[in-house]
Amino acid sequence: MPSPDTSQANRLWSGLIVEELVRNGINFFCVAPGSRSTPLVAALAENPKARSLVHFDERGTAFAALGYARATGRPAAWITTSGTAVANGLPAVVEASVDGVPMILLTADRPPELRQTGANQTVDQPDIFGDFVRWRFDLPAPDLAVDPAMVLTTVDQASYRARRSPRGPVHLNLMFREPFLPDAEKAWHEDESIPASWRESGEPYTQYAATEPGVNRKEIHGLRDALLPVKRGLVVAGRLASRRQGEAAARLAEALGWPLLPDIGSQVRLGADSGTIVPYYDAMLSHEAFADEHGPEAVVQIGGRALSKRLEQFVARSHPDPYLVVRGNPFRLDPSHRVTHSVEADIVGFCADLAVAAEEHPFARDPSWMESWREASDRTGRGLEELLSGDAGLSEPFVAWMVSRHVPEGHGFVVANSMPVRDLDTFAASDGPPVPVAANRGASGIDGTVATAAGFARGLDRPVTLLIGDLALLHDLNSLALLRDTPVVVVVLNNDGGGIFNFLPVSAQKAFFEPYFGTPQGVGFEAAAGMFGLGYAQPRTADEFLTAYRAACSSGESSIIEVRTDRESNVELHRELLGR
Repeated sequence: MPSPDTSQANRLWSGLIVEELVRNGINFFCVAPGSRSTPLVAALAENPKARSLVHFDERGTAFAALGYARATGRPAAWITTSGTAVANGLPAVVEASVDGVPMILLTADRPPELRQTGANQTVDQPDIFGDFVRWRFDLPAPDLAVDPAMVLTTVDQASYRARRSPRGPVHLNLMFREPFLPDAEKAWHEDESIPASWRESGEPYTQYAATEPGVNRKEIHGLRDALLPVKRGLVVAGRLASRRQGEAAARLAEALGWPLLPDIGSQVRLGADSGTIVPYYDAMLSHEAFADEHGPEAVVQIGGRALSKRLEQFVARSHPDPYLVVRGNPFRLDPSHRVTHSVEADIVGFCADLAVAAEEHPFARDPSWMESWREASDRTGRGLEELLSGDAGLSEPFVAWMVSRHVPEGHGFVVANSMPVRDLDTFAASDGPPVPVAANRGASGIDGTVATAAGFARGLDRPVTLLIGDLALLHDLNSLALLRDTPVVVVVLNNDGGGIFNFLPVSAQKAFFEPYFGTPQGVGFEAAAGMFGLGYAQPRTADEFLTAYRAACSSGESSIIEVRTDRESNVELHRELLGR
């Protein structure tokens, strides 16, 4: 039976947890309502330094926490009740784990005496996220006999483990006994057992420090010497967390004298302002003659995996040696098994150090190499613009191109997986504004995209444009509720099904393709916009789309712009645009 001090212990420990997270710079909490998490919610509500996002769907709040961390680089805390509510966070945790996004998972749980007894809403929670978390801890039920310093040091460890390399989600499973809250409220911070030095300092109880992972001068010179003889090299900018990292990669490319191939997630694909950047490389590599003539001798890849399958296959066929991959974590990134040097380092510092080393000794550069890539990119960009701005109509590539050119400079940009992110990577205009871009490319799922955009907007504290397909929007329809007080312009490409499958060989299987792969739903989104109080437009021409998009962006409110397209026509247009 619970002791009379149970409720006060709940209040004390929950207050310590929330306050210590705030002291560690984690002051944004994504909450789905539930009974077992009552002590945490009460502590959150009474902490003036904490901010919260409340949403009825646990999966949505988890993805919102993911989006917030993508925007800020800081983890948000996810609070949920026990049972299947916890399991709903798994998709977001998988994405955060694979893509190195920090999160703090605070899952309320039943006490140990109720586990494996058939007690209601009780499941095995401590290891529910498996190896997708960087660290996990099953905190005991609150007890006034336990030193509060134990709670503080546990929170400090969780905060550190989420942000140290390799960054990612951490899980604190928190057991609470009833009654959850005391009838007579005694302020938790007045408890005499709290360490006085902590109470007065305003700082975390345990402060962690670590040097950034990096390479020393000798290693930098060794890498430089390996690259010195290379005349035909490439720098690939994969997924990067900030424009600062992308610009560091661009400066390295300038020092090496090599073309920079920027992924849409590199933060320098949009608003490219470096003479080394080759924005239309994906479309260029669709031409076999160009690809055959431009195999690199060496590749330096900065950041995460690039989206382009053509680029991945092109590099694998070229057998570059050396082939460097530089990331801020120790994980292998080598699906083709071609990497000769895997470097764990702070990206900005590594690029700067290698650039300095490269400038100390002249490289064996071939000026025609850079010129051929740049000329081909300029030619490809002009050709795509001519086709897309001509009579192609309101197509999916056109929308990606148009939004990338006209997204307001004060916006963020979130793009869904499947065809939207591929179209943006291939067709985005290079002369648009350099807005921050987010996409869930860690595990590349289509779930949780609307919630990710909502969290991204809150993290940036600015409006966001979301480019999404109809199935991805249907997957996360609940999260439209998150947009009622956060301006997100949702541009949905509705081709009535899974358009990406029309590009695959299985599309030739007419007997079963549509019901099993095309999966047409036959729905539109005007009613959904009305249900959640969002604006709505369904433009039918290019001019109508631009007018609707500009109006939505300037309104300062969330809305849905639905563009109807045809899947088979979309395949033919892609072939025309890419000359195949």
